[in-house]
Amino acid sequence: MKSKFWSGALAAVLAASMVLSGCGAKKEAPAASAADGGKSDSGKTWRVAYVTPGATGDNGFCDSVARGLARIEQDYGAKTTIIENNNDASKYAESLEACFQWQPDVVFSEPYGYEELYTQYAENYPDTTVVCLDFTLENPSKTMSSYVFINEEGCFLAGVCAALVTESNLDLANPEKIVGFVGGNDIPVIRGFYKGFEQGVHYIDPEIEILSTYVGDFFDPVKGKTAAKQLYAQGADIVFQAAGTTGQGVLEASSEENRYAIGVDSNQNNLYPGHVATSMVKDLDGAVYDLFAMIENGTYEKNHVYEKGAGASGVYLAIDEFSKEILPQDMIDKINDTMDKIVSGEIKVERYTEG
Repeated sequence: MKSKFWSGALAAVLAASMVLSGCGAKKEAPAASAADGGKSDSGKTWRVAYVTPGATGDNGFCDSVARGLARIEQDYGAKTTIIENNNDASKYAESLEACFQWQPDVVFSEPYGYEELYTQYAENYPDTTVVCLDFTLENPSKTMSSYVFINEEGCFLAGVCAALVTESNLDLANPEKIVGFVGGNDIPVIRGFYKGFEQGVHYIDPEIEILSTYVGDFFDPVKGKTAAKQLYAQGADIVFQAAGTTGQGVLEASSEENRYAIGVDSNQNNLYPGHVATSMVKDLDGAVYDLFAMIENGTYEKNHVYEKGAGASGVYLAIDEFSKEILPQDMIDKINDTMDKIVSGEIKVERYTEG
């Protein structure tokens, strides 16, 4: 009955929303590369799918995962597909069915809004390696694993940057010691972003005021712009956004209000030159690639939470030519020194816990 229902719908979904390539206990996440595993020696052509509640073109989370899939295709000769939902909850069930009817060997997703459904598919397809990105999920048969970032550590660095900027004499800074935070949905993972940011700001100066708001949406740049403009009007001269596509509106507001902003997930520094001071990057590209390498070479373990903290292959601030047009070298040195202290354990960043 399932196959009958999808005989026509599957083709439509694949044609409209897939990007086909080729033919179309916690533990530290180890680094892997093509040099470690190389192209598959088994002669198998792997099929790797990515299902997202959002869409590529976000200059953030989805685009970073897509880059990882492109590397998998190039280095391993895999066929890859991306199924986008454009924040339309009515499509989630259809898209997951289309994905698994494609008969993938590996499925990646950040299943915000369809957690239970994603878990059920992992249960129904035990021979498929199903991975949850960005937060933890577990299915009854314990075949699913998760890959998470210690976002608090990266956001601590964003907080350090924001504090240094608001206390500076930079051109677009004001005399007030106020910074801002715009979150997407008020959920634990985003509260963790705020917790790390708050710690970083107050590491520099406990007297800096932090204005924060959650807009209740990851996919509405207009809401992000409105929220950011309100924070700038209240005295913030730099705003950190952890809001997905909604956050693009925050970055745009920084340009319109002639203030500063901090990007998230991917390097967004180039989007509004002179305004985006840095971005808190999560190496999703590397995460997806490394996980696939482990799956291919047999070292991947099911029912594990793989995680990465501060560092070049985890969470870090993107400091590039756009940042250097804004931030003086002494600020950059302070940010780098702080990251070194987090990595070494000298600075302990408290993680968010509910309750």
